[in-house]
Amino acid sequence: MIFALTTFVTFIIMEGVTWCTHRFIMHGLLWNLHEDHHQPHDNFFEKNDIFFIIFSIPSILLFYFGVDGGLNILFFIGLGILLYGIAYFLVHDVLIHRRFKWFDKTSNPYLKGLRKGHKMHHKHLGKEHGECFGMLYVPLKYFKAHQTV
Repeated sequence: MIFALTTFVTFIIMEGVTWCTHRFIMHGLLWNLHEDHHQPHDNFFEKNDIFFIIFSIPSILLFYFGVDGGLNILFFIGLGILLYGIAYFLVHDVLIHRRFKWFDKTSNPYLKGLRKGHKMHHKHLGKEHGECFGMLYVPLKYFKAHQTV
């Protein structure tokens, strides 16, 4: 039970980690790697994709140390991070940016709200004046805006 709870809590905490990382690192110190994600282009890959590798390192290390001497809580923290990464990929790259055409015809109000929130984030092409830095949590106004359209 404690391992399942650890995985779930880690998944929830990752939304805050993602918000902070996106706001202060991707739109700050490492903007040069994130910038092409905010610019129109026809390439499938972006420099921004390097963040998938960077953000997978903590999970890989936690899996490694989480099986050292027997399964321990570090493994399940790594699992929470991995599950969040999978959710992030499905929402960000598949649903929102449609790099893969898997969920083109969704009518789910939550998914449409996520898409609207992230589209508002990309309204800003530069690193300044951004909004809506989270991924799975989107301010309620984006869901309300969707309902009135």
